[in-house]
Amino acid sequence: MNALNFHFRQRRSAGLPDLPRKTGKLRLGDLLIRDGALRPDQVAETLRLQTGVEAPLGEIIADRGMLSRNAITRALARMHDTSTVDLARDRPDPRLAELVTPADCLRYQVIPWQRRGGITVLACTSLDQAAPLARQLSETAGPIRFVVADRDALHHAIAAMHGRALAALSETHTPLHQSCRDWSGKRMLGVVIVLAMLAVAMLATAPALLGAVLFWTATATLLVNTALKAVCVVISLRKAAAPSSFRHLSTSTPSKLPKISVLVPLFKEANVAANLIKRLDRIDYPAPLLELCLVVEADDMLTRRAVRDATLPDGMKVITVPTGLLKTKPRAMNYALDFTSGSIIGVYDAEDAPDRDQLTRVAAKFRRADPKLACIQGVLSFYNPRAGWLARCFTFEYAGWFRVMLPGLQALGFAIPLGGTTLFFRRDALIRLGRWDAHNVTEDADLGMRLARHGYRCEMLDTVTGEEANNRFWPWVRQRSRWLKGYAMTYCVHMRNPLVLWRDLGPRQFIGFQILFLGTLLAFCLAPILWWTFAHFLSGGRIPPVAGLNGAHMSSLSMLFMCCEAVTLSLFLVAGRKLGHRPALAWIFTLPAYFTLGTLAAYKGVAEMMWKPFFWDKTEHGVSPAEAPASKIPGGVDLEPDLIRDGKVVLQRLGRGDSIPRLDRADNRVVLVQSNRAAPVSRQRGRGQQRHRAVNEV
Repeated sequence: MNALNFHFRQRRSAGLPDLPRKTGKLRLGDLLIRDGALRPDQVAETLRLQTGVEAPLGEIIADRGMLSRNAITRALARMHDTSTVDLARDRPDPRLAELVTPADCLRYQVIPWQRRGGITVLACTSLDQAAPLARQLSETAGPIRFVVADRDALHHAIAAMHGRALAALSETHTPLHQSCRDWSGKRMLGVVIVLAMLAVAMLATAPALLGAVLFWTATATLLVNTALKAVCVVISLRKAAAPSSFRHLSTSTPSKLPKISVLVPLFKEANVAANLIKRLDRIDYPAPLLELCLVVEADDMLTRRAVRDATLPDGMKVITVPTGLLKTKPRAMNYALDFTSGSIIGVYDAEDAPDRDQLTRVAAKFRRADPKLACIQGVLSFYNPRAGWLARCFTFEYAGWFRVMLPGLQALGFAIPLGGTTLFFRRDALIRLGRWDAHNVTEDADLGMRLARHGYRCEMLDTVTGEEANNRFWPWVRQRSRWLKGYAMTYCVHMRNPLVLWRDLGPRQFIGFQILFLGTLLAFCLAPILWWTFAHFLSGGRIPPVAGLNGAHMSSLSMLFMCCEAVTLSLFLVAGRKLGHRPALAWIFTLPAYFTLGTLAAYKGVAEMMWKPFFWDKTEHGVSPAEAPASKIPGGVDLEPDLIRDGKVVLQRLGRGDSIPRLDRADNRVVLVQSNRAAPVSRQRGRGQQRHRAVNEV
């Protein structure tokens, strides 16, 4: 730590201000009491609150409004006998950029600032965190001196100095053998041409054989997919029939709440930015532990202007992603991740409306789980389910996937293909496996498989985030084509070496991977074969059969296909009954027509794999003007009304700022309470008013 302290003569020769010499190890709280900034009882109360959270004392003091962040920064400088610097006014010397690598700048939270009188001055946020770097640099750069800077200003300076390098790095975090960035559309085009020529040759010489291969492949795919749906329906019904039970936290003193950093990528979202900020500000989680990051592209001036014009609450900041070779959501998140500090990383979309207590429940689930639980997936639903026929069908499709299929896959021990939002990761696990694949346009499903391959698991959490259903024909096809294109590329990447994939996943998850990815793709691409069969059945045999089967065989198979369709509709009926604010269940019977659009989307996606493999077909949000309140989100997991209504659980709130749920037994019933120890400050503040600050762009 000698590098942190300099003789007064060196300080004066460097032109830096003199400060009182630090005597002994004076902690921040003691220093603030000595300077008269806080009373002893205020510091004692803040220290008590700190025992329940993973947050520095200064963050808690600033968020409670006891002192400004600038005052805390000055106090930290006095602790270490140094001074502060305003990096927005006194910018770092670009000639010192190569002194510290971009990775070390982020790791140690430092940036080379200036060189004065033979002394290299580095700006940092925490001298304790930066001390190891001082020892490394002192051997090559000579004497090192630190000054203290505001964290957001430091991040802005790092982005200005190393932004392009970090943006380029964000495209290559995922190991090459598990990334699709070396995908060759020309090579795929060659494969497609060869297959097409083979199909034409078979059609000319052995049409019956070609028809039989396609027909029985489509039939086998349908039967396997239907069997998986049936199993998931049975699992869902058994869970619904099981006695109600609560997995709850221990009544002993809980461990500290983690800090959560939430990434919200925005691209061409100027029309929803204001509503998004309001929705995110409703989240109830201790403010010192919540970092909400609006991630915008540097060349998206409309969105940047909309965010700049808005008044951002405390804890919400803007991260600007420099332009690069790609413009995808995973690339933006890879870049933004370096400018976050949470041990839990969450992901929301621009149109999301999450449950108010969602992050508290996520933190509780992570706290009681083993380290192998690396990801939590929430439930997605729609807040505009009656905006049109597509919105109605989309609502039931999401209900079937998130409320029946994914919980069923989890119960079966399969790897879960993640959704693109309401995801929460352990930061260390996410970084260890290479973050998101910046080139994969369905990065969420790919990441779910990579988590499984590295021995991690993902679990569902019964908390709902509302989204806007895509309710227009061509935008729906474009969105679905991007999803299916990503599914196809994910399958091709992970199947480069099937034996290694088998070893990584194990037999159960390997088979599940084949059903979920290959089964989905074949189902959409070969669906016209089955439509032809059904048309033969409905026409009474007037349409020629496929595969050389006679009319009796085709009729029997058509009945089998109808039974499969009945299983599929049953899945959506079971899922639809779990929705509160929903369209009439009769709309479920129009789903067969709805899913025919998926075939068009699949063909579009396959074509793009050859010509535009990394093109991100953007979905426009903010089209539906009507938005239901949070309590009206279809199937919203609002525990309070249901639990109070059934008389089994009573919610007792001890204060607006309390955030840690605890389940105790009293009078032979379960009582849900909240602990004061864990929540020093909630985003839903009870202090009379909410502080706001200007936008700080990183």
